[in-house]
Amino acid sequence: QVQLVESGGGLVQAGGSLRLSCAASGRTFSSYDMGWFRQAPGKEREFVAAIDRNFYNTRIADSVKGRFTISRDNAKNTVYLQMSSLKPEDTAVYYCAATTRYYCTVSGCVSYWGQGTQVTVSS
Repeated sequence: QVQLVESGGGLVQAGGSLRLSCAASGRTFSSYDMGWFRQAPGKEREFVAAIDRNFYNTRIADSVKGRFTISRDNAKNTVYLQMSSLKPEDTAVYYCAATTRYYCTVSGCVSYWGQGTQVTVSS
């Protein structure tokens, strides 16, 4: 079992930055690939970014590439999503995700979800 708790969401003006954190507890954090998904009102939950468990290779969705970065600190059992140059269309609930699967970039392969944190970008 893995518990995931996000923090860092909130309201920010367009062009601003936020850093989301996801603290994991339970099983060994380094045994999981980690990622972030988001869901806007009326839309499907979509992949944002992922980072693997061993080599810290990352995958970034085209919609946020160049603006968002993902990182992890296994010693702190924490994964981060650094968001810069935020746009109103980035407004969504952001969910932390953990998976034992490799190359998991869709909701169906996620093993554990956080509760979600709201990010609102004003114009």
